[in-house]
Amino acid sequence: MKFPSSTKKPWHDRVHPSATQAQKHWLHRPGALTAGLRRLGKVHLEVVSEYACRLNPQEAALIQKPPGTLAWIREVSMAVDGIRCVIARSFTPLPASQSVWQGIRRLRSRPLADMLYNDAQIQRSAFLSCRLNRGMSFFRTIERALANTDEPVPDAQQILSRCSVFWRHGQPLLVAESFMPAFWTPGATLV
Repeated sequence: MKFPSSTKKPWHDRVHPSATQAQKHWLHRPGALTAGLRRLGKVHLEVVSEYACRLNPQEAALIQKPPGTLAWIREVSMAVDGIRCVIARSFTPLPASQSVWQGIRRLRSRPLADMLYNDAQIQRSAFLSCRLNRGMSFFRTIERALANTDEPVPDAQQILSRCSVFWRHGQPLLVAESFMPAFWTPGATLV
């Protein structure tokens, strides 16, 4: 994924050297994240919000579209055995959400994996990872997910995230998954 020169580049193809073995594992773990979480315990997925929005330059660069592209956004929160572990933000250009990726609008509380891993025509990019910062849309997703809970919003720099782009018939669907600090204790048990 190429970023315009005027766009900040928080996403990297390599995990930071300071990451633990468990963090490296989960940030580049292939396959459906939901399947990995199910190995830890009972997974509960909750839809935070779904809406149309224009992409900022950083988000647009991730899916190789111009800044301001109108996209369909889906934000979810996943807990394992009652512990909020992952908050995810996915998006695709709005026309693709009504055609190639229309399934994203019908998932309700089912994971994206239900539509991504059963179609041989779908190709996935390599993972990128980063520590979030307060100005990122991905961090605002976390703030929305925690807004009506008694859980404090972690410092952005404590949140490790990964993203990849799924391509089908030339249309992108970005999936970004942010691992909450509470995830790393149970997450280390499978590594």
